[in-house]
Amino acid sequence: MEHWNSSLGTGFILMGILNDSGSPELLCATIAVLYMLVLTSNGLLLLVITMDVRLHVPMYLLLRQLSLMDLLFTSVVIPKALVDFLHQENTISFGGCALQMFLVLTLGGAEDLLLAFMAYDKYVAICHPLNYMVLMRPRVCWLMVVTSWILASLSALGHTLYTIHFPFCMSREIRHLLCEIAPLLKLACADTSRYELMVYVTGVTFLLLPLSVIVASYILILFTVLYVPSKEGRQKALVTCSSQLTVVGMFYGAATFMYILPSSFHSPKQDNIISVFYTIVTPVLNPLIYSLRNKEVMGALRRVLGKYMLPTPSTL
Repeated sequence: MEHWNSSLGTGFILMGILNDSGSPELLCATIAVLYMLVLTSNGLLLLVITMDVRLHVPMYLLLRQLSLMDLLFTSVVIPKALVDFLHQENTISFGGCALQMFLVLTLGGAEDLLLAFMAYDKYVAICHPLNYMVLMRPRVCWLMVVTSWILASLSALGHTLYTIHFPFCMSREIRHLLCEIAPLLKLACADTSRYELMVYVTGVTFLLLPLSVIVASYILILFTVLYVPSKEGRQKALVTCSSQLTVVGMFYGAATFMYILPSSFHSPKQDNIISVFYTIVTPVLNPLIYSLRNKEVMGALRRVLGKYMLPTPSTL
């Protein structure tokens, strides 16, 4: 089979969900609106947590990192997809594809780990409130953040370099929204079975292990909440935990489908739909579920907006 040489400047063609949709214009407008919501909600959250000193506590430090990751994750994928659709130009260079893959794997892996750390933070806050400031002191929080970024970036670098080293066939069409491992391996003209096993092992490490920490944390939280004397307090805690678990389940479920299930379970249409969940849907929901329904965050938002947007007496 004839190969094409990436060093000659040849790239790939991304045939994403917008190309396969029955109503591409409506879908494009919907994704554009969702992307604006991601920018607005996560941008406001980053601003508020950074500017309001009352939110400089461990929980909001982790939330700020989550908003940053969501903002970057979505911006790595969605703007290019929208511009390509509007210009009817779906190509991406070989280097651009490798860079996008590295950034997506880094941000996705870091968020996987960070969500587990956030679940542990919530467990400590509810189950061990008296020891919270000891167990979750700032140094520990920063260690969690740095660990998430470093482990994810190292794993992403290894997978990116190994994926792009394969020879690719004449077909340049990636039937996917973005450059990811599974769609690229389908274009490889070499045996990728051993590498797919490596991807599976990494997927278990970065997805199922953190997910088990999250599930264990919320089970312990549930047992603690059931003993809360106030019925209203129990209901509020249960609603909050269930909504957070729903969003976590969407993110981990979609990522598990892409990186752990064997390639025989994948189809281009399914992969495109699944990729929308972790590139645009969960980044929209995360700030709403974790923060913007929080009274402390909303109070801080009013203070920040009032300070910088309302006129002072000297300007009247």
